[in-house]
Amino acid sequence: MPEEKGLLIVYTGPGKGKTTCALGTALRAVGQGLRVMMVQFIKGSWHYGELDAAKLLGDDKFEIRPMGRGFVKIGGAETDPEDIKLAHECWQAGRDAIYSGRYDLVVLDEINYTISYKMLNADEVLEALQKRPERVHVICTGRNAHPVTYIDLDHDPVAGCERVVVWRDEPGPGQENRAARNGIVAHEPAGELARRA
Repeated sequence: MPEEKGLLIVYTGPGKGKTTCALGTALRAVGQGLRVMMVQFIKGSWHYGELDAAKLLGDDKFEIRPMGRGFVKIGGAETDPEDIKLAHECWQAGRDAIYSGRYDLVVLDEINYTISYKMLNADEVLEALQKRPERVHVICTGRNAHPVTYIDLDHDPVAGCERVVVWRDEPGPGQENRAARNGIVAHEPAGELARRA
């Protein structure tokens, strides 16, 4: 029987839960015997429970590599060259994982941010995703997904993307005086995606 074609999935939008959804998909994949790698373009400066959970499964089944510093520029601030360097290193690690033959699913967590901040070249990412080994599934997460890497909801599908999920910005725990719950809803450091000016 021929191998099934891998899917390209994008989780984007202003609402919370994109990484959590990717983690759930990764866990399901591991349960079905697939090998998973998640590279994280921004997370990297704090510890959280998902890292411990992945370790319990074993690096031969599910590996998470936080490779950022936890903050990137927003607004009119100039991009720190160190963040650009880290974004390129993370992309290289993700691309290597996609082409290695070792992983069935590769999650490029927060790649959409790095493309929208012009820290990575969207065309280079698109080309690598289009030419990836046919059996490899890829999930791209983060706000502001570049139209070149997903289905522009107002236009035709591009890049062979099979599924796009757009999160809305709905109040959740930790917002509007509702507290997060340890082990259920993540406690995120203030300014998770913003660099101090």
